[in-house]
Amino acid sequence: MKYRASKVAFLGLLFALSVVLSLVESSLAPMVPVPGVKLGLSNIVTMYCLFCLGWREAYTLAALKSLFVLLTRGPVGAAMSLAGGLVSVTAMLLLRALPKKPSELFTSICGGLMHNAGQLVMAVLLLNGAVLYYFPVLALGGVAMGALTGLLLRLLSPHFNRIFF
Repeated sequence: MKYRASKVAFLGLLFALSVVLSLVESSLAPMVPVPGVKLGLSNIVTMYCLFCLGWREAYTLAALKSLFVLLTRGPVGAAMSLAGGLVSVTAMLLLRALPKKPSELFTSICGGLMHNAGQLVMAVLLLNGAVLYYFPVLALGGVAMGALTGLLLRLLSPHFNRIFF
């Protein structure tokens, strides 16, 4: 698919917003003092892409975010980011394809859970199976943070739409 210049520019703005949100999140004290559980503020932008623009844009943004992680945190961080992002977008896309679409909040919760599951699978591949013991903690964190980012998206979407459209 050929992208018009305006669509490329718009995706660039969304990518910049996701980078800023990621930087803001990294400067905040952790909400939950559990390693690996993060707010995932930049995922609000990915969900916005999926819900309002389409699957291609959501996958593109997930890949761009992983490239940013490669540049700032190295190849292991990038692999974890890519695995989590692709699995999360795929899960949310499949949910949105159901005849009776689930709510954006439920979709976000599933996306958060699947993001952590994708990262855990990558951690098993890169490290070893011993990290699987951490799944219950990551699952709870994914559900909680997915709910929070889903609620934030619900609050911010009207403002995004006003700014971007």
